[in-house]
Amino acid sequence: MPSYRKIIVISWLTFAGIILGLNLFIFSVWNNLFGWFGSTPSSDILENPKSELASEVYSSDGVLLGKYYLNFNRSPVEYSDIPRVLIEALIATEDARFLSHSGVDIKGILAIVPSLITGKKRGSSTITQQLAKNLFSLREEEDYKGPISGIVIDKIKEWQVAVQLEKSYSKKEILLMYLNTVDFGNNAYGIKSAAKRYFNKEPKQLNTVEAALLVGLLKGPSVYNPRRYPERALMRRNTVLKQMLKYGYLSKAEYDDLAEKKITLYFSGDDDNSGLAPHFRAYIKPILKEWCRQHNKKLYEDGLKIYVPIDSRMQKYAEQAVAMHMSYLQKEFFNHWKGREPWTDEDFNPIPGFIDKMIKRTAHYHHLKELYGNNEAEIKKMLSIPYKMRVFTYKGERDTVMNSIDSLRYYLHFLHAGFMSMDPATGKIKAWVGDINYKYFKYDHVKQGKRQPGSAFKPILYALAINQNELTPDSKMMDVPHTVTSHGGKPWTPSNSTGVYTNEYMTLREALAKSVNSVSAKLIDMVRVDSLVLFAKKMGITSELDPVPTLCLGTSDVSVFELVNAYSVFVNKGIWNEPILIERIEDKYGNVLYQCSPQSKEVISEKTAYYMVELLKGSVEETGGTSSSLKTIYKIPGEIGGKTGTTQGNSDGWFIGIAPELVSGVWVGGEERSIRFRTMQWGQGAKMALPIWAYYMQKVYADPYLGYKKMQFDTWKDDALDESEEEKEEEPK
Repeated sequence: MPSYRKIIVISWLTFAGIILGLNLFIFSVWNNLFGWFGSTPSSDILENPKSELASEVYSSDGVLLGKYYLNFNRSPVEYSDIPRVLIEALIATEDARFLSHSGVDIKGILAIVPSLITGKKRGSSTITQQLAKNLFSLREEEDYKGPISGIVIDKIKEWQVAVQLEKSYSKKEILLMYLNTVDFGNNAYGIKSAAKRYFNKEPKQLNTVEAALLVGLLKGPSVYNPRRYPERALMRRNTVLKQMLKYGYLSKAEYDDLAEKKITLYFSGDDDNSGLAPHFRAYIKPILKEWCRQHNKKLYEDGLKIYVPIDSRMQKYAEQAVAMHMSYLQKEFFNHWKGREPWTDEDFNPIPGFIDKMIKRTAHYHHLKELYGNNEAEIKKMLSIPYKMRVFTYKGERDTVMNSIDSLRYYLHFLHAGFMSMDPATGKIKAWVGDINYKYFKYDHVKQGKRQPGSAFKPILYALAINQNELTPDSKMMDVPHTVTSHGGKPWTPSNSTGVYTNEYMTLREALAKSVNSVSAKLIDMVRVDSLVLFAKKMGITSELDPVPTLCLGTSDVSVFELVNAYSVFVNKGIWNEPILIERIEDKYGNVLYQCSPQSKEVISEKTAYYMVELLKGSVEETGGTSSSLKTIYKIPGEIGGKTGTTQGNSDGWFIGIAPELVSGVWVGGEERSIRFRTMQWGQGAKMALPIWAYYMQKVYADPYLGYKKMQFDTWKDDALDESEEEKEEEPK
């Protein structure tokens, strides 16, 4: 008997010693005794946890255009945006006693022992513990590591942080933080990104089976990826539904019905290549990064809200218009050059060594150059090795096998485009399409790309001539050869695009409508080249302009952005507005950090602006006007105007169009100037660029919610003329 009592005493002492030792060990870890175990987040950090939040770009009509992030595509939502079924699915599956424990589930921890005996794997981390890991990365952060470390120590720290989180936050706040930070796979962090990625929805729109699928992913986003492993994902989703049944969130009938449903995904890209206005977002990124640098902010981590003037509906119409016309034009281009390479010299003869020259510009070639130095034979050998790739087509991406040289040759056959639309009264940019596709063609042809505008530059010349010489749209000039001998250069006599002169008088309105070069030559003689360069700068042209007489025919490279800005002066009664790219920036709490305050200035008189609108309308209304198809073929309603542009050898096609409340511009051409149509039938601006403007305006005017109903330009009247008319009315008959 004494020995029996002794065994009992020893057992109790041993048990007490274990409990005491365990508590001392936990106390030592929690307090980082002697600095052996590494610290845990302080109370201040726990009460103000930080996680990387993607910055978001929103359109003027409140649509998310895209995000900026590096490691984590994460955007926060409010608790009111989370559907009840998602909360129920989460608690039922991940932490059934969430509402009753204080961060650590003792019953769950004790349940590990029998699960280890039976060999059945069972997790015990509560939602709060998982949140602790998500927020503070206790196993990875160097600040939280000590000389003694391991899974057990990490788990104890996890308990400590979880308990502290429960003291600092309500259950709702913990659930919200968890759902805003957890990884759902496919680079979707947080429920907002996940709902968008898998179902193209907002979180509040999720139904029960969608919520169950997303909660199921939390056990292993890669293992249960519904795109790669749909059967596993379905099994896991139904396990979540079964848990909801077990804990009373679903009835048996509801479970039976939902478990039979198939997985339906609407997988949505959420990277730089997806979303509306990708070239625009890429263009403003360095601007935003510089602003962040100056204001001690982080674009990829601070969850900034960036509001831009782009209208998502108009952007969509612009992208559709570009795709519609360019797919048709590309087909004609392929047929036009069938059996021949499209890169040619001035006489349309093939350029020798063109592909060899172009391949040396590629990043792949430069990489091979670093590997093989001057061993061109080895480089050429590597460039000739075929490999699997996915290529762009207008019917969607296509898998194929090509080598690097053939791939380059394939892409050089494509024509490119740039389109921008702006509100002339405010300078707000409403649509921006940098090319036919962003994933495969990153180069932006709105602001970054610059080409000769051809006759699309002439309205700037006409505006200066009217401003200086008191001309009107009805002023007449003779269409005869005109030689420019001034300006210190060689005598220059431009020919008309038709190759003939009418030898007749025509109004300025007719001359601009028909793009008569002889009249432009006379005007450049009147205003002088240096004055035209200075005037163009005031109109919004920032590119370097060559001060030679040929400038009157648009021989200096400019961008779509610049020409749209310049034409807006005409519609805006002579006032130049600085184009607005970013309207305001807010922090993640909604505090305004930046508000746009654009500049404006008067460049020409209201009278000159009115005359220019009349001149540009002539391109549509005059017989033989280069833009007359806008009425005859495309049936664009109301008063409109514009100017086409076609450059030497049909390399570039332009159209800048004006409407009472919108000015929009288009450029179309090859990657190189030597890639073009051989004939004016297809190579002119009226065929290459104008249809995109027409399709866009058709869609804009057809949308009643956009509110573009104004069909007439504002008119200008000469006060003196008005007074004389009034005097005539007062005279007795």
